[in-house]
Amino acid sequence: MGILKDLRTSSRGAILVAIAAAAVGIIYGYDSSNIGGALDFISADFGITSEAEKGLLTSYVIFGEIFGAIVGGAFANRYGRKLMMVFVAATFTLFSLFSGLAWDVPSLAIARVLLGVAIGISIVVVPMYVAESAPTKIRGALLVMYQVATVFGIILGYLLAWGLAPSGNWRVMLGAAAVPGLVITLMLLRSPDTPRWYMMQGRRDDAVRVLGQIDPQADPSRELAVVEAELAEGRGRPSVLQGLGEMLRRPYLRAAFFVVMLGFFVQITGINAIVYYSPQIIKAMGFDSGDHMAIFGLPALVQVIGLIAVFVSMSLVDRMGRRPVLLTGIGIMVAAGAIMVVTFMFGAAGQDPTDVRLDGGFVALGFLGLVLFNVGFTFGFGALVWVYAGETFPSHLRGLGSSTMLTSDLVANFIVGVAFLPLLKSTGGAGVFAILGGLAIVAFLFVLKFAPETKGRPLDDISVYWKNGGKWPADVTGLIGVNDAERAGTGDAGGRA
Repeated sequence: MGILKDLRTSSRGAILVAIAAAAVGIIYGYDSSNIGGALDFISADFGITSEAEKGLLTSYVIFGEIFGAIVGGAFANRYGRKLMMVFVAATFTLFSLFSGLAWDVPSLAIARVLLGVAIGISIVVVPMYVAESAPTKIRGALLVMYQVATVFGIILGYLLAWGLAPSGNWRVMLGAAAVPGLVITLMLLRSPDTPRWYMMQGRRDDAVRVLGQIDPQADPSRELAVVEAELAEGRGRPSVLQGLGEMLRRPYLRAAFFVVMLGFFVQITGINAIVYYSPQIIKAMGFDSGDHMAIFGLPALVQVIGLIAVFVSMSLVDRMGRRPVLLTGIGIMVAAGAIMVVTFMFGAAGQDPTDVRLDGGFVALGFLGLVLFNVGFTFGFGALVWVYAGETFPSHLRGLGSSTMLTSDLVANFIVGVAFLPLLKSTGGAGVFAILGGLAIVAFLFVLKFAPETKGRPLDDISVYWKNGGKWPADVTGLIGVNDAERAGTGDAGGRA
C-alpha cells in the first residue's frame, strides 16, 4: 500500500505527528460508543423511561463539545496546539472518572458536559496540529489517521460494554475511559508544537528545529519565509470578532459557507445515531435485549468493517483526491439508507413499529445496511472532515475556521442525538432512515458543487482557490506572494503551516 511506503520513508518527527493525532482520536471514539453501551443500564438505575430523556442523556456531552469547539481555536492560538492536546487528554481522564462516580442524573449530566468541553477542543486542535506539521505528500493521510483512531476507540467502547453487559456495570464502562486518557496524556507530553505556532509566537529558532525534525529535506529559510509572509498578510492573530469579520467577507465568505455546511452535513446525515444507538437499532430489528452478543457484538463488528474502510480511504486520499473519496462515501450512505428503508418497510410490514420482529433474511439485510452506512461514512465524511477542517483556511484563520466548522457539526450532532430515538419509536426504522437517506442525497449535491480538490496542493496555496472565486487558476503566481510563487515554480512539495 502506497501510504505505508510513504510513512516508512517519513521522518521520525512526521511519525510522531501521526501518533499524536491518533492518540487523541482514541478517546473521542471511546466516549462516543461507551455511552451507547451503558445507556440502558444507566436508565434502569436512575429510572429513566422515555426515549426523549434517553436521547437527552446521551446528548449532554454535545453541549460541552459545542462550547469546546467554539473556544478551541482561540485557545490553540494563545496557548499552543500541543498544550491544548495535553489539556484535552488530562481533563478527559478526570471527567471520565467523574462520570463513573455519578450518583444521579444531574451529576452525570455535569460530568458529561465537562467531558464534552475537552472533546470539543480536541476536534478543533488535532486537525490544526496535523495540517501545520505534516509533509504535503502524507498530510491527507495523517489527517485521516485521526478518524482511524476514532473508529478504533468506538470499537473499544463496544467491546468493553459487551464484556460488562452481564453485570450491568455502567460505572466501569464510563470510568474506564480514564485509562487511555492517562496513557495518552503521558505520550503527548513528548510531542513538539507546530512550526507555524512557534512562528506566531516569534520563536523562529524553535520553528527551525521542529521543521528539521518533521522534514529533514525542507529548506527552513524558504518554508518559514512563506509562513512569515502569510502571517503578515493576516495581521498575525486577529481577535475572534476580527476573524469572523474576515471570514464573512470576500475572499473567504465562500470558504466559510463551505465549512459550515460541510460540518452540518457530516452529522445531520446520522452517523452518530448509528454510533450512539446501535444497540437500540439492533433491538428494533427484533433481537432480545438479553442477547448481549447481538446487542453489543454486532455494533462492534460494524465498526471493525468501517475501520477497514478508513484504511482504504487513508491510502487513496492523497492519490485519488479528496472529492472522489468524499463523493464515493456519501453515495454508499445513500444506498445504505435505501437498504434500511426496504428492511423496515417490508420486513416489518403489518407489525407494530415499536415491537418489530424481522425474519432472518431481513435481519441480514438490515445488518448489511448498517455496515454500508458506517463504511460509507468512515470512507468519506469521517475521513475528509478532518482533512478539510485542517486545510481550508490560512493560518491566521485556521483555528477559528476549524472551530466554526466543528461547531456546526456538533449542532447537527445534538439534533440527531436528541431526535433519533423518538423518531425511531414514532415512525419506525423505515421513516427515520428515509429521512437520513434524503439528507445524504442533499449532502452529495452540496459536495459536488462546493468542495475543492486540494490533493497535492501546498497548504499555504489553498487560499488561492477561495481568492479566485472557488476555482483553481491556471497560474497561481498572480494570487500568492513572492515566496509562494518561487516555491510553486520549483515544484517544492513542502507547505506545512
